[in-house]
Amino acid sequence: MKGTSFLLVTLLLTATVYGQRMPVADTSIVTKHHIVGQYESFDYSAITGQQPVWDEGGDVLATVHFTYYTREDVSNRSERPLVISFNGGPGSGSVWMHLAYTGPRLLNIDEEGYPLQPYGVKENPYTILDVADIVFVDPVNTGFSRILDDTADRSQFFGVNADIKYLAEWINTFVTRFDRWTSPKYLIGESYGTTRVAGLARELQEAQWMYLNGVILVSPTDLGINRAGAVEQANRWPYYAATAWFHNQLDQDLQQIDLEELLPQVETFAINDLLPALAKGASIDSVERMHIIKQMSRFSGLSEIVIAQNNLNIPTNLFWKELLRDEGKTIGRLDSRYIGIDFRDAGERPDYNAELSSWLHSFTPAINHYYANELDYKTDVKYNMFGPVHPWDRSRDNTGMDLRKAMAENPFLQLMVQSGYYDGACDYFNAKYNLWQMDPSGKLNSRIRFKGYRSGHMMYLRKEDLIMANEDIRTFIKESLPKPDQPAKY
Repeated sequence: MKGTSFLLVTLLLTATVYGQRMPVADTSIVTKHHIVGQYESFDYSAITGQQPVWDEGGDVLATVHFTYYTREDVSNRSERPLVISFNGGPGSGSVWMHLAYTGPRLLNIDEEGYPLQPYGVKENPYTILDVADIVFVDPVNTGFSRILDDTADRSQFFGVNADIKYLAEWINTFVTRFDRWTSPKYLIGESYGTTRVAGLARELQEAQWMYLNGVILVSPTDLGINRAGAVEQANRWPYYAATAWFHNQLDQDLQQIDLEELLPQVETFAINDLLPALAKGASIDSVERMHIIKQMSRFSGLSEIVIAQNNLNIPTNLFWKELLRDEGKTIGRLDSRYIGIDFRDAGERPDYNAELSSWLHSFTPAINHYYANELDYKTDVKYNMFGPVHPWDRSRDNTGMDLRKAMAENPFLQLMVQSGYYDGACDYFNAKYNLWQMDPSGKLNSRIRFKGYRSGHMMYLRKEDLIMANEDIRTFIKESLPKPDQPAKY
């Protein structure tokens, strides 16, 4: 329920933004709201605005847009958890998790995540705002965030380590301004946002002296962990099996068992049989090669001929094109439940990402409507669903190991990974592989948990998974909070 808005700081945003194509560097607007949640009803405030990025001399280089939600009936804010949320890309705004996952408002989609009209938003009774305050952050050139100094060096924003460095400084300022230093703090990132928050966990500790309670990785990237060659090729197969199962392309005996009963079989095949076979290359004998091809076909729905013709290496682009080729359809990259139609059935890759077209269809009108009409953030600055952030420097990506070191340094820091079985860009089995390589000794295992869902990259678009995934976050937060006076030590 929307309430009265007013200015938090000195700049009169609503009177000045129309007619401007660049945002004001430092300003905020507050609105008051009420929500009927899954467990309880409560009032909350939404603060949306801009916070500057300064250079070492104190000059403003850029401004970062944020939306900060706080529950009103909290007697001791210092004990209230704070969740800092980032999406990915790189170059993507925070819109995705903001309006479809953890925030108090939910875009208008059906129970499987497909667009509905009229566009807009509705109440999200499953929001985690009952247990934690949330700030959604748009890195530079995403959402309403922009570089304001035309002479600024773009490389200080657009790269794995540059992104982490300036955002850690920005978080320090935010936590100071809103008096959240004593609050338990959590980072959540999706897709490339997992690279970002994995690196931030260490950067915040070592450069800002800010220690976290938890990190949540939603559909994680490779986090800089090498898996080229046979490992990369073998790790795809559990995702292929999940997708083929969803589209009823497997043998009947496999179709008749539950997905979560099937996947462990394929994981075992991928690690114990397929990986060593691929590593052998041309040295594999013909009998073993034929046996592996038959198993690959059985667990993927692809023909033995196609697998043999591609030397047992099926890239994801080919899989998305090939699985339903006989039906004249392609499948989505980020969520293989989505169906596309290409200009021609021939070829080795789909013409477009069917799922992304669907998502932009529903998210873009919803976020623009929401800011202007419910949060009173009225501006002529365009909300960048995907902004200009390239070239992006991907060198020296050690974020997975940075997160491991942060956990080693901080006995309170816990980790949860959430993955959709039908995500072909950041697939669930590679997310598991990250954890195995980050913690090969298993010493951190008691502080790591993995959750899988029957949907894709944005698993929360499916209502059943939205409910389950938010409940998993709620449980993770509650269980990762230390007991009163519990010391941080091994």
